[in-house]
Amino acid sequence: MKIAKGFLLIFVAAALTACNSNDDGVQAGIEIPGITITNDADCCSAEEALNTYNFLQTLKLIPELTTVIDGKYNVYVYSKTGIFHTGYNDIYFVATKKETGNYIKDLTVTSNTPLMYMSKMNMYHSTPVSDKSRIVNYDYLAVKRVWVSFLMNSSENGSWTYSYEVDVLGKSGGVEKKDIVVNALPEGQAWLKSFKVGDDTFFLSLVNPTDWKTGTNEIRAYVSKKSNPITTPYAPASETFTVDIDPRMPDMGNHTSPDNTPLVKQEDGSYLGSINLTMTGLWRIHLKVKDAEGNVVAGGEDQSTLYWDVTI
Repeated sequence: MKIAKGFLLIFVAAALTACNSNDDGVQAGIEIPGITITNDADCCSAEEALNTYNFLQTLKLIPELTTVIDGKYNVYVYSKTGIFHTGYNDIYFVATKKETGNYIKDLTVTSNTPLMYMSKMNMYHSTPVSDKSRIVNYDYLAVKRVWVSFLMNSSENGSWTYSYEVDVLGKSGGVEKKDIVVNALPEGQAWLKSFKVGDDTFFLSLVNPTDWKTGTNEIRAYVSKKSNPITTPYAPASETFTVDIDPRMPDMGNHTSPDNTPLVKQEDGSYLGSINLTMTGLWRIHLKVKDAEGNVVAGGEDQSTLYWDVTI
């Protein structure tokens, strides 16, 4: 078996090398459904295209958000499940050339704009969003990611639209106020909470805890600041905080777990820490927010309403 695996690795490496060094301008050796690989500087190499294709197979297309730019480029929008839910959502964008189907690396997403219409109050508001699009992985530069953290689900009391703008190889376009549905999270999941510091309102968005398992997990979040006017998307806050976490199990005597580390601001604007979950079930993650000087500005033992709920 070891010899067979080694032979396979050598074969794949040789195929990829052939793809990237083909003298006739056509990258051969890798076949990708719906994509023609050519020697095009705007598009991905065979290896990059294959990596992009394989990553997209782990996502679901959101058809209502697709568009065409300048009659030459398709823009596709994806999420993990193909639907939106309250709290944090990753949204992925990919552009392709209509002529070949190959992925284009020169893609920028701007104006990431969700908007909710509150019918009973006849008013609009936005919600926390990422400040800009970012690459997902250096192995597939064609995929760009933004995120949205929806404050509430769609209902008879309120409906959501989503807008974005993209630039593909210098050509602009996008989607404006497309109707979308935002579902409620299942019971035992609550990933978005707010707190106030003076007259300012901030939002704590927990990032994708669905992959957590028992033991130590990375915990990541964003802190966003409510905009004025509230129809402007709520960007990540420029202020720096530290967020202490205290995970407890309300269904198991409210016991806690050891060896957790606070959420600390990173260069990309996210907050990163670690959480240790000793068993499966509902975990209520109590939060204590400190400002840059170490003063507690929200949460703590006497303010138990500031928490996330995660069921693993």
